Amino acid sequence: MPKFLRIDMTNQQLKWEECPEKYLPLGGRALTSQFVLDEVPATCHPLGEFNKIVIAPGLLSGTNAPSSGRLSVGAKSPLTGGIKESNAGGICSQKIANLDIKAIVVEGLPKEKGFWMVKISPEGAEILPADDLAGKGTYEVTEILLERYGKKVGVITIGPAGEMLLAGAGVTNNDSDGNSSRYAGRGGLGAVMGSKGLKAIVVDAPKTFDVPVKDKERFSAAAKKFAKILMDHPVCGEGLPAFGTNVLMNIINEAGTLPVRNFSNNGRFDLANNVGGETLAEVAKARGGKATHACHPGCVMRCSNVYPMPDGKVCSPIEYETAWCFGPNLEISDLDVVAKLNYLCNDIGLDTIEMGVALGVLMDAGVIPFGDAAAAIKALEEVGQGTPAGRILGNGSVFVGKAYGVTRVPAVKGQGIPAYDPRSCKGNGVTYATTPMGGDHTAGYAVTSNILKVGGFVDPTKAEGQVDLSRNLQIATAAVDATGLCLFVAFAVLDNPEGLPTVVEMLNAQYGLSLTVDNVVELGQSILKVEREFNAKAGFTKADDRLPEFFYTNKLAPHGTTFDISDEELDTVFNF
Repeated sequence: MPKFLRIDMTNQQLKWEECPEKYLPLGGRALTSQFVLDEVPATCHPLGEFNKIVIAPGLLSGTNAPSSGRLSVGAKSPLTGGIKESNAGGICSQKIANLDIKAIVVEGLPKEKGFWMVKISPEGAEILPADDLAGKGTYEVTEILLERYGKKVGVITIGPAGEMLLAGAGVTNNDSDGNSSRYAGRGGLGAVMGSKGLKAIVVDAPKTFDVPVKDKERFSAAAKKFAKILMDHPVCGEGLPAFGTNVLMNIINEAGTLPVRNFSNNGRFDLANNVGGETLAEVAKARGGKATHACHPGCVMRCSNVYPMPDGKVCSPIEYETAWCFGPNLEISDLDVVAKLNYLCNDIGLDTIEMGVALGVLMDAGVIPFGDAAAAIKALEEVGQGTPAGRILGNGSVFVGKAYGVTRVPAVKGQGIPAYDPRSCKGNGVTYATTPMGGDHTAGYAVTSNILKVGGFVDPTKAEGQVDLSRNLQIATAAVDATGLCLFVAFAVLDNPEGLPTVVEMLNAQYGLSLTVDNVVELGQSILKVEREFNAKAGFTKADDRLPEFFYTNKLAPHGTTFDISDEELDTVFNF
């Protein structure tokens, strides 16, 4: 019987309980969001005693379903003030599932200052002192715990940013190589974990793909079919395996939707190729790294990478959104600088997207110049040092904008928006504005149809069709996040009519169910309703489902477009 592990940080106690019946059909984002709605008061302080952080593998995690190892982390967000689910690759989702743990719940606040860790294994769980790990970066912490408990354990941890309760802090876990850089980065959930005094969770599970499956033969056939569907698709089977997510850099630049210089009025960057996927692959391989790499066990697309830096350290990975936010967004065109900024974020425990957007706002304020790599590196280092300037930056883009009086702050619901300008990728603009998660591209990735022409084509520069596109993708994405499948399976699923039925077939074979595709759609809709209910209770209104005003008034070159989808249209996104 699947279990919940409750970690009571107030009384330093662990409690195992049978998974409540209402959560048995749920996994990943579906479980974390429902749990947060049920047990976290919507108006509580995100860093106070009543917030809880819940960590859950997806429904397919722990099986050999291809690319099914995503881990969901949920709580009330210190960054947005609303509900948040952030997910990551790494090895911990599969390991948690193979320990028959449905969710790990961290609650309460410690009575005394200090830090602790939790060790979980087939023999049980224990809380241990961890003051010796306090103040250390995630790379060092992970290395220490791998030495202490074995090279194959999973390590979920926070960096100094989480300890300092900064709203840009994330939660990381390691990949199969031991790299501590697989982040549930968005929303400041590392600060929630830090507020609980929990520095790390060690997950020691001897098995990876051995969760119970009702009909193993049927499941195996469906999993093989799904792997073929993925590998036969030009994005999942060719583009991503060759150049990783950063294959998008030149594509988005050519489309004229690459945000440059803190979302100024130009959608192209002349030196984009210098930090693009093709260049990254070439340099990484020349230095003995890897152009592509699996971020979690069972990944078949392998869209991560291993990038050796000139100082001998290794940054793994540099994703497209990170290459953009530390590159064109700051007018920096040196891939080694991007890697250095990325590495610092990973070690300090920061969301790269939020920090890149915040640095763009800082540069717009004139505090440091655009294109000044040394100043950008120093600014991030100050976050790790906890200086006053570092704490301002570490609390994210909106905080920086308020501190320095900047009005061009590209954020929604307090969260910086990523690497697609909504004036010329309008489907993503609808997603940014309306998702309960704050400005988040993964919540409804309209780049598929707007730019890549996957699942059809909706002209990215026109308002027509964008609301329907975003709505359908937000529903589908919520359901995918519940399964633990990587978001990028959506490329193949959208283009192949057998894609989604095959996912349903895997779920039915694993759990002995008779779900239909309609049931999966209903699951996605129900997740969004749960999240919007929490946000409504937290005080969010329709006015929060809007983009910053400059997107409506400032035209973006080369298309000369603004974001022109009306408030009335945005208010229909969740009419289902």
